[in-house]
Amino acid sequence: MCPPPARRHWPGLAVVGAGVVLGFPLLTTLALETSTTAHAAVVVGLLPLTTALLSALRVGTRPSRTFWIAACAGAAAVLAFTAQQSGGALTTADLYLFAALLVCAAGYTEGGRLARVMPGWQVIGWALVLCLPLTVPVAALALTQEPVRLTAHSVTGLLWVAAGSQFVGLVVWYRGMAAIGIPKASQLQLAQPLLTLVWSVLLLGEHLTVAAPLTAAAVLFCIAVTQRSRG
Repeated sequence: MCPPPARRHWPGLAVVGAGVVLGFPLLTTLALETSTTAHAAVVVGLLPLTTALLSALRVGTRPSRTFWIAACAGAAAVLAFTAQQSGGALTTADLYLFAALLVCAAGYTEGGRLARVMPGWQVIGWALVLCLPLTVPVAALALTQEPVRLTAHSVTGLLWVAAGSQFVGLVVWYRGMAAIGIPKASQLQLAQPLLTLVWSVLLLGEHLTVAAPLTAAAVLFCIAVTQRSRG
């Protein structure tokens, strides 16, 4: 068993837990009650820029001008899509999504910083442990309020969220951020909207407007520019 992190690392782990383990999943779930997966996926395309900005403020990274132009271009495409989908007015779902962006970007930034001094699996592992006093009683309360129907589909989905999305994915994510830097690693996530759109059609049967895949392709194009820019 690995020893617990040094005391100076616990505040950063608390930010990771609050942003990645609790805040982002909760806020995006609330948004999806009134928003389609496709719409939410493209709005979340702002996460790379938000993470890069916070890393510049928190860690002191200084990406090149080309990097910021490409990152801002992708963000502008996302904002245009959001305005077009909502008729120019922000919806409650958009407010949830923008709040999710801020807390998740903070969690990514702190996690990437901590991954420089400890393995990525320890970063997310200790963040999950830190959240147990809250997540366990809330889960127990939820089980008494909601009917439980265990099916192969629901169990598979739950196991994937717990093991894949919430742990394994973040282990390699934080390791990558430590290896190539938080700003460049964050821009790789511009691929997430496109991938989410594809899966929303295949798994959920959602129908996409023309604007959704075009916007996703536009922000995806920015990945090549940000990765080729000098740090």
